[in-house]
Amino acid sequence: MKKFLVIQTAFTGDVVLATALIEKLHRFFPEAQIDFLVRKGNEGLLTNHPFLHETLVWNKKENKNKNLFLLLRKIRKEKYDTVINTQRFVFTGILTAFSGAKEKIGFDKNPFSFLFTKKIHHELSKNLHEVERNNTLIQHFTDNSLTKPHLYPSETNYEEAESYRIKQFPSQPYVCMMPASMWFTKQYPIEKWIELINTFPDQYGIFLLGGKEDAYLCEEIKKQSPNKGVEILAGKLNFLSSAALMKGAAMNYTNDSAPLHFASATNAPVTAIFCSTIPAFGFYPLSSKSFIVETLEALPCKPCSLHGQKACPLGHFKCGYTIETTQLLNTLGE
Repeated sequence: MKKFLVIQTAFTGDVVLATALIEKLHRFFPEAQIDFLVRKGNEGLLTNHPFLHETLVWNKKENKNKNLFLLLRKIRKEKYDTVINTQRFVFTGILTAFSGAKEKIGFDKNPFSFLFTKKIHHELSKNLHEVERNNTLIQHFTDNSLTKPHLYPSETNYEEAESYRIKQFPSQPYVCMMPASMWFTKQYPIEKWIELINTFPDQYGIFLLGGKEDAYLCEEIKKQSPNKGVEILAGKLNFLSSAALMKGAAMNYTNDSAPLHFASATNAPVTAIFCSTIPAFGFYPLSSKSFIVETLEALPCKPCSLHGQKACPLGHFKCGYTIETTQLLNTLGE
């Protein structure tokens, strides 16, 4: 029996996109043991995953280095046939290079790639989706077809989502809005979210989703809107229950952030708002019903970075403020 380990210890959205590797590996090696390594806090994304043997967790916030070497000891003991590293950073390079695996695969931009048995050129151009970039790591022993990421909310997750729907909007369709992002320049401005909610058709209920840290932003949005059909669930649902709720929505509105990829991994309808970043970086939605909304102005400063910044470098944030509410409303009836 072949044994695989996939490494992705970055942010939540990155883990979601890397689940496409699990799908591809299982399709080609249905009897294989597939393990997945994430940072502490993201393991809930993979709860009850039907194709995973074990989810390994690295606590990066407490005793980071000690936990890294404890993890390395566990990895070496497991004697994997193949370790697949989707990241370009030192620590995951150490785990891969010294894993003891027969095959150690990663991107050439990883500082420890000179110790990998196979290194793949990392390409940000050519409009490759991140899923396609990750697939280049394993296509030499699978194929080059696009396999979408996949999350597996349980029956309990769907029941929890449905209980909120019945309680708040028993007889009307609903949409989900995820207004937060860890990067300011990826986040559609709060004033624009309020404007969207204030002009939203009355027949739709609106759920505001996010983590506990996003609850304050959601409260501010609700407080400044006269729309009575707004319910805040930020911090009340876990990852998979949020994905389950998004699956049943008439539309999901999100920044270029993790919830966009939740939609891709459950084939939920989504409108993705790109402020400072651009879809060509490879993080656009993969849902069957998906829309990309950006400013219609030709801004020479866009994009200003790959992952977003803490503030607009020029101070005007036109890439966010010049997106029109009608652009978002128009996707609802499509």
